[in-house]
Amino acid sequence: MPRAPKAARATKACRLRPRVEGEREAEILDAAVEMLGRLGYDRLTMDAVAAQAKASKATLYRRWSTKAALVVDAILRSKETLQAPEVDTGTLRGDLIAMACGHGGLSDSSTAQTMAGVITALHHDAEFAEEFRTRVVAPKLEAGRAVFERARDRGEITADIDLDLLSPALAGIVLHRSFVLGLPVDEATVARVVDEIVLPAATRTSGAGSPAPRAPRPRTAEPGTTRSAPPVHTPGKLT
Repeated sequence: MPRAPKAARATKACRLRPRVEGEREAEILDAAVEMLGRLGYDRLTMDAVAAQAKASKATLYRRWSTKAALVVDAILRSKETLQAPEVDTGTLRGDLIAMACGHGGLSDSSTAQTMAGVITALHHDAEFAEEFRTRVVAPKLEAGRAVFERARDRGEITADIDLDLLSPALAGIVLHRSFVLGLPVDEATVARVVDEIVLPAATRTSGAGSPAPRAPRPRTAEPGTTRSAPPVHTPGKLT
């Protein structure tokens, strides 16, 4: 009897393989998020997550082929971590503050904990960085850009502003304050950044980004000395 094609055998094997779903999947993902915040991505292992969730490592690998895929699924499932909420308050200022200060926003402690757990891995783990930037960061960038595009359509901001440069600015400033300077981030801080940096940049008039160059100041002679005029050059005559 001829054997079934390889693709058909693989499909049948997948159907026979038990799926990890429902409450069991939720328990594993909850364990992964908890351990990510406590240990960080670098120290987190599939074995440790399996033990925390009281599951076998084989169970995890039936659902997630890599640690990167497991952790990103866990982050995306979390209701309060790095979410991109849909907001439309009618103003750019209101939208930015609502996005940054809501659940999963920049001022949320769970967001800070998650970012602390993954920030080093983003620099040295290419597989995780690709997964995280594609599935977590990209939707947030898209949501943030949409807020600025609506503001531009309403005439709130300069029409030719570079949204690729400006829309991530709030997150960049807040995360720098938190992780580099070690300063707390709250709604008041977010509002100050919006009011003093983001909105002025978004509403500047075209061409007003750079100051006019200053004319050079004339050099003055030192006290007690006189400056002689430079020699006049006459064409055809050497001086």
